[in-house]
Amino acid sequence: MNEFRLVERLMGSAFELIIVGDDKSRAENLLREGRDEIKRLERLLTEFDESSFTSQLNLNAGIKPVRVDAEVYELIKRCVNISNLTQGSFDITVGPLKKLYNFKNEQFVYPEKHAVKKTISLIGSQHISFLSDNFIFLKKKGMHISFAAVGKGYAADKVKQLWLSKGVKNAVINASGDLTVIGKKSEEKPWQIGIANPDAASEVLCYLPIENASIATSGDYEQFFMHNGKRYSHNIDPITGKPVSGIKSVTVISPGAELCDALATAVYVMGVEVGLHFINQLPQTHCLIINDKNKVFPSRNLNFKYAEE
Repeated sequence: MNEFRLVERLMGSAFELIIVGDDKSRAENLLREGRDEIKRLERLLTEFDESSFTSQLNLNAGIKPVRVDAEVYELIKRCVNISNLTQGSFDITVGPLKKLYNFKNEQFVYPEKHAVKKTISLIGSQHISFLSDNFIFLKKKGMHISFAAVGKGYAADKVKQLWLSKGVKNAVINASGDLTVIGKKSEEKPWQIGIANPDAASEVLCYLPIENASIATSGDYEQFFMHNGKRYSHNIDPITGKPVSGIKSVTVISPGAELCDALATAVYVMGVEVGLHFINQLPQTHCLIINDKNKVFPSRNLNFKYAEE
């Protein structure tokens, strides 16, 4: 069996599509179809094209409802459901808060409290109205939705769906390190996924065996800053409006990539104790959290091994 690959920059990320098989031309066709599906979704969801549904919703926030594709309508509905499930720790409306913080400056300056308070009033999935005929209304002017936290996962799920419908038995969709796998690596072995050391991204800290599942990591490997001796992530808590601290990375394993993406973000915001308790209540879902002291916290029944074992 051979591995056929296609590597391309899509959705602002490096995607690597892999199909295991013997038929080269069939594999190459399937890889191209997978890439074209990701491009289609990018056009649908991007914030950087004024004609996309995302841009139209944001431009018309507080002004009028916008009709979107049924696919986008359902995706936003699922995002709101996850927001409700996580009590607001995951929220696609968090964008305006992110704009308040300038993480690029070496000398980080906290925004004014009144600015944070004012911006928090624009955040929350309760401000999204679902109307009939696939119309959606963002109720407040200045609201901004983004699929940055789930778009790649949704694309991976759609490619997986496409390939499964065409009989693909063994494959990987790698979206900048977030992986969705079909089947096993070989008949005897599952895919072995390495989790990076938060302090040295090129080093593997531990391995997780997975088959027919997805895995996503939310980490502050390259995106963190120190403020008064404390380490903060670029992830913002949608509820408090402040950058998150206490965790270096969260990895979530579940049957779907979109869900993994959203839950990794949510658990990062929740913190170790609440995050583990939350994940332990979900079926077929596991997580591995590394805190800011490099201590590893696995969820119940997670199968993993340290790299040095």
